[in-house]
Amino acid sequence: MRPYVVVLPAKPPARGKSRLRGVPDDQRRGLAEAFALDTAAACLRASAVEAVLAVTDDAALAGLLAAAGCATVPDAGDGLNGALLQAAAEARRRWPDRQPVALLADLPALDPADLDAALAALVPGGPSYVGDADGTGTTMYTAPYDEFDPAFGADSATAHRLGGALPVRGELATLRRDVDDLDDLRAASLLGLGPRTAAAAAALWSRGGR
Repeated sequence: MRPYVVVLPAKPPARGKSRLRGVPDDQRRGLAEAFALDTAAACLRASAVEAVLAVTDDAALAGLLAAAGCATVPDAGDGLNGALLQAAAEARRRWPDRQPVALLADLPALDPADLDAALAALVPGGPSYVGDADGTGTTMYTAPYDEFDPAFGADSATAHRLGGALPVRGELATLRRDVDDLDDLRAASLLGLGPRTAAAAAALWSRGGR
């Protein structure tokens, strides 16, 4: 049995990754789209993941995610944590015997083995989270449906810990490496980018976007 369902919130590329400063708008949009698609593809390849439910109100991105194998629902527009609660409720309706895993859609270097390792390391029966590479944010949060209460935002690692979630130990380098700015993208490239992001990043570097 594959016990987990990933809920994946994805901003419309037109609004996503605004901290990629100095990147032309067309390439910023392309990178944001590539991040989401590569993250989703990695989740779908994880052996512990039954399905990926993507939340986005961008019709074009929803179509691409659906073509990649994700289920999709529109974003109700209640912020990131609201979108995750909405997605978890829908996941419970569709997959009541699974556990929801909230994952950010900006993990373009994600290795399915790291996601499987994190899920295998969970203490059953309560909330857990994976801190980001900087140590203050969160890239993954999971809990049984009845306890699912994500707290993404500023200093979310502390917020999740104070909310009773346990940190997942282990290197998990590709799961911790979210990408907000160009320095993050360079760091992710050293881990090995997904194919869509690799192509978009190569086009960026070739235009001097360093």
